[in-house]
Amino acid sequence: MANSGTFPAADVVGELNPGINTEVELDPISSQVAASKEQAEAKQKKKEMKKNDTLQTLKSGIIISAIIVAVVGAAFAINKKLREK
Repeated sequence: MANSGTFPAADVVGELNPGINTEVELDPISSQVAASKEQAEAKQKKKEMKKNDTLQTLKSGIIISAIIVAVVGAAFAINKKLREK
């Protein structure tokens, strides 16, 4: 294998004195990956919240229906007892 290049020169002063370096070095690829990951997580969270909201609405409807059926059943039972007397 041919040695076509060498390692880039190290910034010794910048590494040993991080307070001197006031520029923020940003890797554009990793920031794009992070942004797309955040967007995907937000979309997934929104989807889960919508699903949970639908399930909560369904649960509430079932519970209310059960209470109404119980009250109507109790009313018929009381009415039947009163007619027997």
